[in-house]
Formats: sequence, structure tokens, C-alpha cells
Amino acid sequence: MTGADDADDRTPLQRMLAGAPYRADDPEIQARALRARRLEARFNDAAPDDDAGRRAVLEELLGAVGEGTVVRPPFRCDHGSQIRIGARCFANTGLVALDVVAITIGDDVQIGPSVQLLTPTHPLEPGPRRAGWEAGEPISVGDGVWLGGGVVVCPGVRIGADTVVGAGAVVVRDLPSGVLAVGNPARVVRRLVPEDRPL
Repeated sequence: MTGADDADDRTPLQRMLAGAPYRADDPEIQARALRARRLEARFNDAAPDDDAGRRAVLEELLGAVGEGTVVRPPFRCDHGSQIRIGARCFANTGLVALDVVAITIGDDVQIGPSVQLLTPTHPLEPGPRRAGWEAGEPISVGDGVWLGGGVVVCPGVRIGADTVVGAGAVVVRDLPSGVLAVGNPARVVRRLVPEDRPL
């Protein structure tokens, strides 16, 4: 990845949302991030017994949050509006979901403590990186997935339905549905859901 294409007449925010190179110091992007920080602070600072208040803030912060879904504080994000969580999900404490592009979480997903969902990417070349260029690649987590404590999901990864990712794994490439994956980098160790083809 290098800097933005001079022929690209989109705003920095439009480029960010499309996953194209952009600079985060753009005022429009900064205003969105500040809004998220304020809502994030309200969510994280809510009284422990104020489930309804936290839920209301979460609905204002996120792009979508399904019925029966619980996110325990503290929770951190970049913008919030790019995150969509399905119904009946549970995210334990310390979820970090950096959403410069879309993070889509299906229904019935279990997320352990200190999980990181990271969409931002940065140039490998030092010049554009020093100049503040970045981009993003979306993350998708399928229905019924369980992400163990401390899992890191890297930019652009898709995790298939009903897959389990063991604690501490670093997921750098797509995982199919119905498997157990562990390690750094995460690798499939066995199938959990019978299918016609072997691993």
C-alpha cells in the first residue's frame, strides 16, 4: 500500500469507508472518532446495574446490535458505526473492535475477554507509513462462532459459521465453517461439524 491516488477525488472519509488509502487526521474522520470516544466513555462508565442504559448507548454507538446481545465493558472501537453485531451474542470484557471498515458479527457468537478485531492496515513502506497513510480490510465472523480469550483477528479475515478459535490464537487468514483453529498463526486442527469432504 502506498499513499492515495492523485486521481481519486473521494473525500478521506469516503476512501476510509471503501478500504482505500486515507489519512486519519482528516477533520471529518476525527469528528466521527470523537463522537465514538464520547459514546464509548458513557458505555464504559455506566453503573454496573444499568443494563438498559448501556444497551441504549450501544445502540447509538454501533451500526446495528441484535436482540439479546450483551457487550461487557470496557469496550473500545474506532468509529462504532461500522460494527454490526447479530442477535444473542455475548462479548466479554475488553473487546477491541477497530472499525475503519466493516466488522460484521453474526448471531449467537461468543467472544471471550480481551479479543481484538483489527481492520486497519498500514503501508509496509516506511515513507507512506511515516506520512500517516492507512487503509482497512473488513472482518466477518459467522453465526455461532466462539472466539476464545485473547484471540486476535487480523484485517480482511472471514471466519465461517460454528468455528471455534482457541484462546490466544492470531487469525491471519480465512477459516472455514465448523472447525477448531488454534495457534499463532491460527491453523485448523480438526473439524467440528461433519461435512462431505475431509480437512
